[in-house]
Amino acid sequence: MSGILDSVNQRTQLVGQNRLELLLFRLNGRQRFGINVFKVREVLQCPPLTRIPKLNSLVRGVAHIRGQTISVIDLSMATGGRKIENLDNAFIVIAEYNRSVQGFLVGAVERIINTNWDTIMPPPQGTGKASYLTAVTEVDNELVEILDVEKILNEISPLNTDVSDEVASGLDTSGSKDKIIFIADDSSVARSQVKKALTALGLEIEMAKNGLEALNRLKEIAAETGDVTDKVGVLVSDIEMPEMDGYTLTAEIKNTPELQNLHVVLHTSLSGVFNQAMVEKVGADDFIAKFHPDELATAVNKWLKD
Repeated sequence: MSGILDSVNQRTQLVGQNRLELLLFRLNGRQRFGINVFKVREVLQCPPLTRIPKLNSLVRGVAHIRGQTISVIDLSMATGGRKIENLDNAFIVIAEYNRSVQGFLVGAVERIINTNWDTIMPPPQGTGKASYLTAVTEVDNELVEILDVEKILNEISPLNTDVSDEVASGLDTSGSKDKIIFIADDSSVARSQVKKALTALGLEIEMAKNGLEALNRLKEIAAETGDVTDKVGVLVSDIEMPEMDGYTLTAEIKNTPELQNLHVVLHTSLSGVFNQAMVEKVGADDFIAKFHPDELATAVNKWLKD
């Protein structure tokens, strides 16, 4: 299992090409799930877990791995299923989300696949707000479900979405009162978090569920005004999104004359170690790791005034 992940340098070559690698795993039963390899630090056989009093019921315990204590979340329980019973045969996927490291307990780990974001589709209509899916795809004629990990983490430990009074008092959008802030994110929880944080700026906010939807809407606005910046002040975009990822969305914007002046802030739970280098490659104006409301509001305010 130690060789299941390629080097970071090799994987970053996919960035900007609307491609990704998915680590496939199972929880209980035959259903396959996927997680972006960019999120994954390590995959290992489940080590002994230590129970700590008053842990959230979805956290099976903590593991001591390479000098770090990591909470281990049962992904099956977290998505409404039964708990994973046989820990001796289970695995932990150690991943980084929203500036913290978590361990996700899974029943079995299969392999990594290389695919295109345009084959990753939004969840079927009718799944509802209670769904834990951000996307689905097909592998070997079987449906693979991509989980909304941000929703799961927020239910276990909700993030603060309020901008501090100190930062709020320094925000100035007086020169942008006629502009809107555009948000693109596939996670309903993340969209809500970003929207709540940016309401401190006092501007209208419009949202899209993926990169392709955002691009089409921005083109509609540009067709109405001649230049998208006549109406849109800043785009805040996630990177991981079905149909079109944030890097490809940014590149499309910067290569389209009526969109290219739009300031793009990439806002993602992906680790920033290698993403910072990709900001210049695709022409994004800024990169912010999720989720810190003060940093996000300050950055958006900066680009609104630029």
